[in-house]
Amino acid sequence: MSTVYCAHTPTLPQVELPARPEAIAFPPTQSALIVVDMQNAYASAGGYLDLAGFDVSATAPVIEKIHQAVTAARAAGVQIIWFQNGWDSEYVEAGDAGSPNFHKSNALKTMRKRPELQGTLLAKGGWDYQLVDALQPQPGDIVLPKPRYSGFFNTPLDSILRSRGIRHLIFTGIATNVCVESTLRDGFFLEYFGVVLEDATHQAGPAFAQQAAIFNIETFFGWVSSVDAFCESLQRTQE
Repeated sequence: MSTVYCAHTPTLPQVELPARPEAIAFPPTQSALIVVDMQNAYASAGGYLDLAGFDVSATAPVIEKIHQAVTAARAAGVQIIWFQNGWDSEYVEAGDAGSPNFHKSNALKTMRKRPELQGTLLAKGGWDYQLVDALQPQPGDIVLPKPRYSGFFNTPLDSILRSRGIRHLIFTGIATNVCVESTLRDGFFLEYFGVVLEDATHQAGPAFAQQAAIFNIETFFGWVSSVDAFCESLQRTQE
């Protein structure tokens, strides 16, 4: 199987990661593991997705896999970046009726349908907005709020990555078919190499949504691997 090598950092130690459609090599110290929106809103019973009618019962194994990936990445010097999706308590950042987000955000639609929830879903400072207890940032990690699906929209993500020479992004989190794919796609157009650890992600909606997102990423926008492959590849560089 061929391997994709990024030639811009030829002097740095490279990790070769088994992936689809081909293996990809990356320098751990100039790569980032991105944890997308592992908040109570998306992963916990009583959170926004649960209240909006989406199934969150299968998120526990995903949380365990993300914890495994984060632990291995941190030990190998990979930058950890945590996304938190949401808005100010008045929802100014969410946009008004002139924004497509006002009409398409299921959190905003749920609060309009159930006024008693107003101010509780994805509002900064609230339980819904917080990262799940099992996944917490450590010193040296970066926590980055984002107001839309893509982590590149109206955030300093691109500047943060470029200032550190980071070109390889390893994705975990929720939702594969929404925020993960949106960010990876935007990164593709900005010349970032995106890899999804498939078993450390979870879709919003039925199973075919996950399958379609993985197909799009693998075929058009990036690479797909697993947490075990990622951890084993990093471990080989430390032996």
